[in-house]
This record gives sequence, C-alpha cells and structure tokens, in this order.
Amino acid sequence: MKQDIVKQSVSKLCFRNKAILAPMVRVGTLPMRLLALEYGADTVYCEEVVDIKMLQCRRIINDVLETVDFVAPDERVVFRTCKKEKDFVVFQMGTADAERALAVAKLIENDVAAIDVNMGCPKEYSTKGGMGAALLTNPDKVESILSTLVKGISKPVTCKIRILPSLEDTISLVKLIERTGVSAVAVHGRVKEERPQHPVHCDVMKAISEALSIPVIANGGSHDYIKEFSDLETFKQLTGAASVMVACAAMWNPSIFRKGGLLPLEEVMKEYIKYAIKYDNYYSNTKYCLCQMLREQLESPRGKKLHAAQSSQEICEIFELEDFYKETAEMLQARKAALEVQTQEEDQAEDTDVIKMAVRFVKREYPPQITPKMCLLEWSRKQYLPQPEYDTVQRPLDRFFCSTVTVDGKKYRSTVWEKSKKLAEQAAAIACLRTLQLPEGRLSEGENNPIHKRKRDEKEAINGTGVTEDTDLECAHKKQQIIQKTSELDSSAVPQ
Repeated sequence: MKQDIVKQSVSKLCFRNKAILAPMVRVGTLPMRLLALEYGADTVYCEEVVDIKMLQCRRIINDVLETVDFVAPDERVVFRTCKKEKDFVVFQMGTADAERALAVAKLIENDVAAIDVNMGCPKEYSTKGGMGAALLTNPDKVESILSTLVKGISKPVTCKIRILPSLEDTISLVKLIERTGVSAVAVHGRVKEERPQHPVHCDVMKAISEALSIPVIANGGSHDYIKEFSDLETFKQLTGAASVMVACAAMWNPSIFRKGGLLPLEEVMKEYIKYAIKYDNYYSNTKYCLCQMLREQLESPRGKKLHAAQSSQEICEIFELEDFYKETAEMLQARKAALEVQTQEEDQAEDTDVIKMAVRFVKREYPPQITPKMCLLEWSRKQYLPQPEYDTVQRPLDRFFCSTVTVDGKKYRSTVWEKSKKLAEQAAAIACLRTLQLPEGRLSEGENNPIHKRKRDEKEAINGTGVTEDTDLECAHKKQQIIQKTSELDSSAVPQ
C-alpha cells in the first residue's frame, strides 16, 4: 500500500513533451518562475541553492505574501515559493554529499514538485567544493547521491549534467544515472569548458536520448536554435529528447513559452516587475533580471536609469508603475496590520497566567554594560532564586521576536514585538522588573541602582579608597582563623 502511495506521488510531475524553464543563478527566483508559468512553461526550475546554505534555513510561512520562505540566519530569504507553482517547480540543489542532499530534500519536498541535483555547473565556486561539473568524473558519488535521494523521498528526483569529451564516457555516465531510479536527466549539450558561444552538440544529446528509457531533457539551444516558441519543437526533434529546457532565450524574454509568439519586451518587463513587487523580491535581483532583458538597450536613457536605481520604488517609477507600487504596498501593509491585530487577539486569549506589559528596551537609556537582564539576574541571586529562564518565539508574519521570562514561578512578557531575540529578552526583563517595582539599570535611576552601587564600590576597592563587602568578610574570616590558631598554640605550649 505504501509503495502505491509513493508511486502515485512520484508520477504527479511528468517530464515528457514539456517546455521547461532552466535553473539560472540570480534569474530563477519566484517572479521569473511565475511569469514563465503564466506565459506557458510547463515546469520551472529554481536557481541552484547549495545544500549547506539550505540546511541553515528556517521554514517560515509568510502570511503577508502568502508564500513559504526558507530564511537564513542573517534573515535573508534563500528560497521563496508559493501555492501557484507548487505542482510545477523543481528545486535544484548543489551538493557533493548524499546525506546532506537527503536532509535538504526532506526539508523542502512538501513545498515543491521535484528535486534536482546540479551536476553540470562549470563555475569554480561550485567545482571547488566537489559539486556541479566536478561530479561528472566521480561516478561513485553520483550514484550515491542520486540513489539516496530516490530511496529517501517521495517526490521525483532528476539531475542536470553536461556532456563529457568522450561519447563513450558520456553514455556510460547517463546509464549509471538511469540505474539510480531518477525520473529524468537534463543534458546541457556542451562540455564543461565550453560556453554559450560554442556550438551545442545535438548529435551527442540524440545519442543519449536513444540510449536511455527515461526522459531526456535537452538544454543549450538558445544561441543557435531557439528564437521563438515553435523552435522548441525543432530543437526537440534534432536532439531526440523528450522535452526541452530553455535558459538564455527565456532570460531575454520569458514570453518565449507563449504558443502565440513573443510579446513586446516592454510589456514583458512590466509584468515581471509586478510579480517582483507583489512578492517583495530584492530590488537588486529585480534590477539584474531586467538588465538581462534589456541587453543591448542598457546604454539607452531607460537602461542608464535602471542601472542607477536603488530601490523597487525607483524601478517602478522608471517603468511608469508608480500607482501599482503604491497600491500593492498599501495592500500588503493593510494585510500585515490585519494579521497583527489577529495575532494580538490570539495572544490575549492565550497565556492568561502571563503578566504582560507594553514595554521595550531602548539601549541609549542605559549605561554601557548594564542591562535589565543583568539587573534581574542580580536580584534573583540575592533572593536565592533560580536563574531567570527566557522562552523566545519568532512570529512568521514579519520574523519579529517576543520573549517570556519566568522568575520565581511567575511569567512576564512585553507585548511589543522586537526585531531581535536579544531585544525581546531585555523587554521581558523590563516587564518583570517594573511589575516587581525593582530597579532596571536605567540612567535616570542614578546612584540608587544597586548595580551602580556595587560597581562603584568595586572601583573604590581597586583604587585603594575602600573595600567591598566581600573583601571585609574575607578579611574578618582570616583574622578569626589566625586568632583561633594562636590560642590553640598557647594552650598546648609546654614550659622549657
């Protein structure tokens, strides 16, 4: 029964007779993938994401954008996807380790249609780590990675390769790949040293297609063959492939996937910008993709303005989309505000045992090296209480933080969400200290603050102008020991 379920899931994405958007670094982000699907692409590959980077990410549901985000520790979105593309997007990873590859696949498989391994990237940053084209000459590792993925997940697994200098070696490699159980293999018809200006080897791809029973996806025809949609079929016939994957031609004009023909570039660029704004794409990435579309027009007045743009709003102004930008920003802000209200209401309904206060930590109000957390810890120690415990959560809505501190069995929390975990914990400490009417270390509290006093006393002791309470106790204790020992010697002395 379980095997039937797996087979049913794996068969969802078909790789025969498909027009496919190729994985492209910096280009294959969500706006480009959605635009390609809108114009008629059957399947879209995301840009390569290295396994180690992906494993550092947290999966967050972004209710404002209605996306699923995989966010790095520095809060940068590494991969963003949405429901519209869930059944059509293939996640491509860069990897040189079977176990890491499986860990990434398990992390992402419920949000994508298939998993692909990059085995063709010739760039040094990829091959140095044993990834990309470096795998072409390491068949044992290829077999290990692909077999592990096929056995370990329920979604289809594919890989993308380049051809080897020898046809015999190439056929041997693809047959090994087929034996691992992958659903398809994409082939860029050039060796790793060749670039787009070199002719693509259609004859080699045709030999591969004839040698395998699984679908072969032909890639690399943009410069020589693919200028409009009808050329995809021509390239497919030349290579004998099951499907065609388009890179450069789609980067220049994503409407290459339209059966009705290419659309004017101006219209295409505006549609791309709308997707970029709607899904909060990084402006630098948006600008890069638009520059690839402009190509020879980069030196035009509009091209120069685009090159100088420093925000998404400026990009919209260049393309006369100011109203769209404003309307979308207002819509997203309204959605965010509504969700914040909903979250606050849910917070108030829950955790009735938590003492709440709307406070926040403002660093400039405190002297260096003195914080509310320090004051709370100091007070807890003097009261012989356990160390305060902080429980911090992150809100998916905007990735802000809220912390609850437990002191002497009671919980305290600030209702203000903060940008960092540290700030949230300080705010929770303030809520506790103010509830208990204790000093929190602010400059306005002056010399009455116990931590100020302790630090002043320690400073005086170092300068020789005074001793601390601990030093007094230590000296008194030593003096008592000396007196006791002298008394014992006197009492036990024998006259000569």
